[in-house]
Amino acid sequence: MKCYELQGPSGVDGLALVERPVPQPRAGEVLIRLQAATLNYRDLLTVKGGYGSRQKFPLVPVSDGAGTVEAVGPGVRAFAPGDRVIGSFFESWISGEPSEAKMRSALGGAVDGVLAEYRIFAADALVKTPEHLSDVEAAALPCAGLTAWSAVVKLGAVKPGQTVLTQGTGGVSLFALQFAKMCGARVIATSSSDAKIERLKQLGANLTLNYKTTPDWGKKVRELTGHGVDLVVEVGGVGTLNESIRATRIGGTIAFIRVLAGPPPSELRLPLMVMQQQRLQGVTVGSVEDLRAMADAITINRMRPVIDRTFPFDQVKQAFSHMASGAHFGKVAIAMG
Repeated sequence: MKCYELQGPSGVDGLALVERPVPQPRAGEVLIRLQAATLNYRDLLTVKGGYGSRQKFPLVPVSDGAGTVEAVGPGVRAFAPGDRVIGSFFESWISGEPSEAKMRSALGGAVDGVLAEYRIFAADALVKTPEHLSDVEAAALPCAGLTAWSAVVKLGAVKPGQTVLTQGTGGVSLFALQFAKMCGARVIATSSSDAKIERLKQLGANLTLNYKTTPDWGKKVRELTGHGVDLVVEVGGVGTLNESIRATRIGGTIAFIRVLAGPPPSELRLPLMVMQQQRLQGVTVGSVEDLRAMADAITINRMRPVIDRTFPFDQVKQAFSHMASGAHFGKVAIAMG
């Protein structure tokens, strides 16, 4: 089979297309013929060696994939050849609270990922693909989709009538917008592009702000809402945290996910967070049980992930470059077929 190996922390140029034997499933395992993968910001960090000593080389990168069951090992009853499935980001986190052991096996970082024609998964780490989704759309679910689900639904517990603020137009942010609307919430969305803001409105954003022309957008959100939002899906990290604190109501929550916005300001408004009794909630994907619940909700609501562009398998490096450019709106995908 063909797969991409990251030979070292040398960036996209360190990716090499190589041949490996097709693996065979053992007891409790399933062989998946992968049909599609999607890229996350984490994958850009991975190819640069951003996971330090946890990252071993050579490594098959990329965590999010979807495909078709090719063969099952002894004892597997839940799946059969031909079933369409998606694999969990954390193969060992089946259910319950997170732990070091459950989160040790993150695909495409600590263990080989999905940038290959075939991969073995433990049967209990797989979830059936919602029937209305293509394989490319399904491949957007394991990391970006589930992270947004955890931020908005599981940990954020968003209710009808509440207000959620999302940042930018990457995969997590757009999923968060869609899940918030699914929950009956109002959404305020930010972007630096007026063209992308128009697309955010088409997705259902009730209010939008250009954070380039309105750098004090947190203050503006307070003015627009009268008291602040119930939940901020914070993908900028410490670089945008001050404005998120300003935008969040007393007793509200900031779901802290990523570090896209660079270094922190000279002074963080942590005292304001304390005085307003806000909650800073770290979010790291979720369990297989969570992935299954999200897939069920997506099926019932006929929700479709936003796919920006799909690259063929022989243009993986171009796909990484496109994502790194920041020009995308939604998920950047790779088709194996």
